[in-house]
Amino acid sequence: MTVKSYKELIVWQKAMLLVKEIYLLTEKFPQDELYGLTSQIRRAGISIPSNIAEGYLRKHRKEFVQFLSISLSSAAELETQILICKSINKFKHMNFSQIDSLLLEVMKMLYVMIEKINS
Repeated sequence: MTVKSYKELIVWQKAMLLVKEIYLLTEKFPQDELYGLTSQIRRAGISIPSNIAEGYLRKHRKEFVQFLSISLSSAAELETQILICKSINKFKHMNFSQIDSLLLEVMKMLYVMIEKINS
């Protein structure tokens, strides 16, 4: 089966679910984090499916891999920001398990895609 749209890519679909979960969680963040961690986490999360889509539409393998790599880097950035939240007392009561699970899945999928396209 040939993928006709980036929307058919499971990794893009999972990344979109991740963004939804990020918004649901960050809505509960303290107001004083609106321009701090809330903004940074949302930006990093949005970057993941956005770069998958942009890279897919470039239609060149090398460029697609470059954008998948950017998505993977954004995922690592997001992972770091989540770890920061977990280490700060005002976020201790929050449940990050759904985001952790989706993020790990997306990162693994991106890594495998990059490896397969490069080989």
